[in-house]
Amino acid sequence: MSELAGLRFADPGWLWLAVAGPAVILAALLRERWGRAVWFPGVHRLGRSGTTWRTTLRHLPVALAGAALVVGAVALARPQHGTLRQSVTTEGVDIVVALDVSGSMGAEDFRPKNRLEVAKGVVAEFIQRRRSDRIGLVVFAAKALTKAPPTTDQGLLLRQLDDVHLDMLPDGTAIGSGLATSLQRLRRSQAKSKVIVLVTDGANNAGEIDPSTAADIARAMNVRVYTIGVGRGGVVPIPVTAQDPFTGRVVRRVVSARVDIDEELLKAIATRTNGEFFRATDPSSMREIFRRIDELEKSRITLTAYHRYRELFFPYLVVCAVLLAAAGGAWAAGLRVLPT
Repeated sequence: MSELAGLRFADPGWLWLAVAGPAVILAALLRERWGRAVWFPGVHRLGRSGTTWRTTLRHLPVALAGAALVVGAVALARPQHGTLRQSVTTEGVDIVVALDVSGSMGAEDFRPKNRLEVAKGVVAEFIQRRRSDRIGLVVFAAKALTKAPPTTDQGLLLRQLDDVHLDMLPDGTAIGSGLATSLQRLRRSQAKSKVIVLVTDGANNAGEIDPSTAADIARAMNVRVYTIGVGRGGVVPIPVTAQDPFTGRVVRRVVSARVDIDEELLKAIATRTNGEFFRATDPSSMREIFRRIDELEKSRITLTAYHRYRELFFPYLVVCAVLLAAAGGAWAAGLRVLPT
């Protein structure tokens, strides 16, 4: 449920009548200035000896009547203030992003950032595009951890994503555990479509759940799994921290290590669950993959709006009546533009 507050006019066409107010005042001034009255040169030398309060205030009735027209136009336009409540029912998608945070995701072949930082940025863009869907976040290495269950609270989800970092879990790559934890988050989902986006750069080498078994469970739950293999594979530069045995200082070094991606396993998981396998070898290809998934998983939204507005015309109507009465009283008192 969303709620918006604001001011509106129920019949805005009447606002054009407000133009009549200044027009009446202008017409009265022009009539006095250019009417049939006879003007004498040098009359200003006579001074103000003939000026009275009646002549000074002679434009007051017209000014009051013009102001009454403006205020009356606003009253006729029916100003309203209130709320617009929107109840959104979505037949959309419940999505869980399972993100690998093992040490190899620190590889610096996606310069100037490492694989994990690039993946986090792309996932954040994906989350911001899926405004009507519930998205959850699971991270895994040797173990799996739920950072956020499926939610529409994008702020919360982005904060949890920003908190993801290397070394937050014991090192290793438990793809089966990452899938199983993601499926647990979707177990009670009533969404028409349920999806897991698995992002990893390695082969399964940890965990108690076999990835094939997790894929079978996903198939039974009618959950599609899109698998993304991150990196070129082979020998890549990976930063490591170590303690200098002589000084005791912790130093950071970049070493070359071989990281193999089990493409066959990722393809098998995607095929078994009616998903797709993608290979991301650089930041641009990863962004393109998430755009592709965004296009594949479209959601349909049913929107019901409830309008609640409070009428504000009455005070304007009262002011208009007071101005008209004052204009009539001033006219009766002899305050008027001199006849021509």
